[in-house]
Amino acid sequence: MLLELDIEDYAVVDRLRVAFQPGLNLLTGETGSGKSIVVGCLALLFGSRARSAVVRAGARRARVSGRFSVPVDGVALTRLAESGMDCEDDELIVERQVLAGGKSRAYVNGSPATVGLLRTLAPFLGDIHGQHAQQTLLASAHQLGLVDAFAGTGPEVAALRAMHRRWRRAGEALDRLRSGERERLQRMDMLRYQIREIRDADPTEAEDVGLGRERDRLANAERLLESGFRAYDVLYDSSGSASSQVKSAVAALESIAPFDQRFAQFAESLEDARSIVDDVAFDLRGRLDGIEADPARQEHVESRLAELEKLKRKYGPSLLDVLEGAADSERELAELDRSDREIERLQAEFDAAAEEYAGRSSDLSRRRQEAASRLSARTEAELGELALARASLTIRLRQLKSWRADGVDGAAILFSANPGQPPRPLSKVASGGELSRVALALKTCLEDGAAAGPYRRTLVFDEVDSGVGGSVAEAIGRRLKRLADGSQVLCVTHLPQIARFGDAHFHVTKSDVDGSATATVTELTPSMRVEELARMLSGSVVTAAAMENARQLLRTR
Repeated sequence: MLLELDIEDYAVVDRLRVAFQPGLNLLTGETGSGKSIVVGCLALLFGSRARSAVVRAGARRARVSGRFSVPVDGVALTRLAESGMDCEDDELIVERQVLAGGKSRAYVNGSPATVGLLRTLAPFLGDIHGQHAQQTLLASAHQLGLVDAFAGTGPEVAALRAMHRRWRRAGEALDRLRSGERERLQRMDMLRYQIREIRDADPTEAEDVGLGRERDRLANAERLLESGFRAYDVLYDSSGSASSQVKSAVAALESIAPFDQRFAQFAESLEDARSIVDDVAFDLRGRLDGIEADPARQEHVESRLAELEKLKRKYGPSLLDVLEGAADSERELAELDRSDREIERLQAEFDAAAEEYAGRSSDLSRRRQEAASRLSARTEAELGELALARASLTIRLRQLKSWRADGVDGAAILFSANPGQPPRPLSKVASGGELSRVALALKTCLEDGAAAGPYRRTLVFDEVDSGVGGSVAEAIGRRLKRLADGSQVLCVTHLPQIARFGDAHFHVTKSDVDGSATATVTELTPSMRVEELARMLSGSVVTAAAMENARQLLRTR
């Protein structure tokens, strides 16, 4: 769930921080006020392409940061761990910077990250549905995931993935063992050489870091001693040292303390300061006593660092990579050295895994086909309530030629907004508004009745109300509200019939500050919300009737 969005120098935003709520969050405002900026910022955090045009005029960079709550045992943090990053709690901070020159930078929990990692994390954080936004709905793998979610085949897919992994690994091991004998022996010789070279050097994971620091100390020993003893003399050892000067000041103040108690307090404070000076001086002297120039040790350290650098150039880039490479080489060497009986065992494992995969994938395909038909019908019925009564939608499954981890099925959502037009892939024919409504209909079918909790995904809808009004808009609002029972929903809307259902209502305004357009976002109080709905109902001139109508809308939501 998106907890907070922090935006700086993005489009018409100077600096903006917005805290979002669970449930349905509505964003409204005049046309052109910048309501879709939130959508664009989230798209950046989910890995969309960065464009220099989003950088505010005159700024060096645009920065967007999002704070999300995620389950500590969830898939998002698992993917993060697989990328070598840690997350100690249930909050994830994703940041994206876009430079004026067009380049971008990404960070996760303060550490540099790739845009690919953001795209990997995105499906577990949320979805964006709307024109020009990142739309995972259009991806075939995601469309197949919708069918699995509706069919409840998650455990079957997980079991199939494990079986596919077993089958693939057995096949890869067989291929390695059955490779040409000459190539196998040559590979074994090379692996032995690499292992021996690394093990003879016997590096430890962060040895180069520690040696680098020691080299710096040894190379600068004279400077350390000279400056350190100079500081020690100034603090303590010289006749005019800070310690003796403070001591003299204390004595002078104590001599007049009987006449004014404040001087006694000054003396006491200075005595504390002198104790600190003495402590620092003694610690400094102890540290200096341990420093000495040692050319022999320095030469040894330089030689060892050169040896480690050679290993890193060949097997790195880090010593951890070197050590892991040695372990991988040892495992591969053991595999290459197996006997013919190992080949027979692997062949039997490969055949058994293939047979089980074929059976499980066939059963899964049947369940998916049934679920796809039911989900298509239910989604099409939902579209009828969302001003797309004449639209047709079919989730079509096809058999793939290759075995994949999630089965042998590919999925495609085929859509036609008008009768007489043949259904085509959703990405080819749906407008932004139609796509948002298709997504809303699918999400309603999939997540209706989902239990609310602190780790809801964030679903963003932009232009979901395009071209509708009246009862259709109310139907969209009710579905968004129902969807928000189990997910956090952010919706940009122009219609009061939808805005009435919000659990939190944000108003976006754009004003001229020092000759520059600036957008702000304000969370509305109940009274401010009435005024905003009245404005949406009547336009720039808010009438008493519009105010009463707005109150009535909020009372009956």
